[in-house]
Amino acid sequence: MAELEGPESPRRSSGGRKMSLQRCETCSKEEAKYRCPRCMKYSCSLLCVKKHKLALSCNGVRDKTAYVSVNEFTDLNLLSDYRFLEDVGRTADAAARHLAVHRPTAKRLLSSLRNKAQKCNIDLRMLPIGFTKRRENSTTFKSTENKFYWHLKLVFPHCHAEYTLKRVPDDKTLADILKPYIDPVESDPVVCQRLKIYTVSPQSDVRILMKIENRRQNSVRYNELDASRSLLDNLKGKVIIEYPTLFVVLKTLKSDMVVLGQDASEPAESSDGESSSRSSMEEGEIRDSS
Repeated sequence: MAELEGPESPRRSSGGRKMSLQRCETCSKEEAKYRCPRCMKYSCSLLCVKKHKLALSCNGVRDKTAYVSVNEFTDLNLLSDYRFLEDVGRTADAAARHLAVHRPTAKRLLSSLRNKAQKCNIDLRMLPIGFTKRRENSTTFKSTENKFYWHLKLVFPHCHAEYTLKRVPDDKTLADILKPYIDPVESDPVVCQRLKIYTVSPQSDVRILMKIENRRQNSVRYNELDASRSLLDNLKGKVIIEYPTLFVVLKTLKSDMVVLGQDASEPAESSDGESSSRSSMEEGEIRDSS
């Protein structure tokens, strides 16, 4: 049976007898007891409900996306919209967790990507299904060109700005990657204005850092990358979780990021190869996707 709404608030006649505000719109005889959530027609009984659905080809299910004017918008409409958005969120989440992502084909592609990275001396690791970085990652390897096209995130801490780049070829230098952002001539005007502190600074003050993975949470360190070398050359010998995240900082400004080797208490050697049991807690458990 269709969803049924109760009758509108009754009123009383002078004699005290209850009178419905509406009559059944199907038989026009009896007082209305129900209202169809779909077409808002009034009915007095189950028989009339069925008749109106047949006559109007109405399914009796409320249209959750139907237009409601501001003047008619009530708390019930607001609650309905909220529940509708919750349903959409659940559906989207269920789709993301669908069995399709566990199919052997998807696993083979991830395994192939990791193997290609390993041949380039890059330790590429994948997060479990459901993690944001796993869903975001668009990194691919084009066999015909023997080249990675990386999903890349640029973070500019001094301006609290982040930019995501897709399909960045691995043979592109870091300097060229940064040009559209901090080059005073080639950068986009809007981006240039937002990153003004970078664009007015000498290029020699720009440092590109990448977090060293698999360190204890209380000993976060960064590797400094070479802007004149390609992205591939800079990633060699590093552990990458899903995709690279590069932090662009200025030497002249104070930064809490400690570069490996610049701390007198530890040697200047890479710690990317440390035990995976000490992976960053913010990334969650790293699992082998093969």
